Amino acid sequence: MNNYLKISNEVQAALAEGRPVVALESTIISHGFPYPQNLECARRCEQIIREAGAVPATIAIIDGWIKVGLTEGELVRLAETREMAKCSRRDVAAILSRGGSGATTVAGTMLFAAMAGIRVFATGGIGGVHRGAQQTFDISADLEELAQTPVAVVSAGVKSILDIPLTREYLETAGVPVIGYDTDEFPNFYTRTSGIRVDYNLETTREIAKLIHTSHVLGLRGGILICNPIPPEYALDPAYIDEKIEAAIAEAQAQGISGKATTPFLLGKLYEITGGKSIEANRALVFNNAKVAAGIAVDLAGWNKITSFSS
Repeated sequence: MNNYLKISNEVQAALAEGRPVVALESTIISHGFPYPQNLECARRCEQIIREAGAVPATIAIIDGWIKVGLTEGELVRLAETREMAKCSRRDVAAILSRGGSGATTVAGTMLFAAMAGIRVFATGGIGGVHRGAQQTFDISADLEELAQTPVAVVSAGVKSILDIPLTREYLETAGVPVIGYDTDEFPNFYTRTSGIRVDYNLETTREIAKLIHTSHVLGLRGGILICNPIPPEYALDPAYIDEKIEAAIAEAQAQGISGKATTPFLLGKLYEITGGKSIEANRALVFNNAKVAAGIAVDLAGWNKITSFSS
């Protein structure tokens, strides 16, 4: 993979020195927010991570290269380009072989973060089992990536447009540890609770970092999902957002929207019918996840040094 992987000098130096690094996805830039909010969000996430003492590594495929750590110009390009390809595991070889560009999904970002040696990744919400999957079998590749790639993902649960109970069952079957950051419940993206429990509630980033470190030392297969609820002051009323989600799903079905076009369509529709409230909540939870992920990465670097010194 070294023939295709380009790690920025800053990220490469941090990894070589054992300093904390946090991976960031790029579909949140290309498909998650409208322009120019997407560019502002990308910049702010990187700033939050730096302020917390870690190095940000936004990931994307740019002109046939896997880029780990993007330049300002590359962030702008992702934000401004319409119809940017979404890159999951299945798309990697096709995009690279043609010298193309693509924004990485949660699955794609996990894959490339692991290649680069980055253990912590911050996103908004992961993909999951779609509503009606009993008939459609529409299940995000993010879940399978979590089952096989050793990266810890900090998110506000799965996007509220998905089937949370079925997603939780899938994660359990796949053996993915679901950790609540100071919460007993699996968060519902725009809201803090879902009625679904996590596997373990860990109250500090140091505890979570030790769990990640232990998993790595044991050589355990797969990732860890860290559930970090949206800050309470930005959480939306459950009844309100559920009503809007049902309306958005009905509109998608009426237009025949399916497959990987579903999530961008639904997020865009929610932005429209909530008058921008969904975007405000989304931004807040993304920033919160970046901050928590940076704290975990800093503590993980500390655990790694302790192990190194003791050995």
